[in-house]
Amino acid sequence: MSESKVESAPSVAKPLGMRKNGKQWHEPKKAFRPASGLTPYEKRAKDRVVMAMVKAKEKEMKDEKEAERKARIEALKAKRAAKEEKERYEKLAEKMHKKRVERLKRKEKRNKLLNS
Repeated sequence: MSESKVESAPSVAKPLGMRKNGKQWHEPKKAFRPASGLTPYEKRAKDRVVMAMVKAKEKEMKDEKEAERKARIEALKAKRAAKEEKERYEKLAEKMHKKRVERLKRKEKRNKLLNS
């Protein structure tokens, strides 16, 4: 029984002979079939849905990355502002008494809260 199922060798392109125009180095032309690449509507619709999901995920990931970047920048700005304020108070402390500097600090914080 296994003898009847003889596997055929892979189809080897047999030589077609000499080309009429003499350009043997060119590939032989195939029939023009304009509808061969078209896909059914259902497949296109599924592809669109998949692409929309991929785009949404990419956008979500980009937004997440951007939010992390903005948070880092904001933290850096806040840290620098705090450092500058601390240096300013230290400079004032050199000239003034410590308790007066503390009073000024408290007063400025109250004004900041009122103005914001």
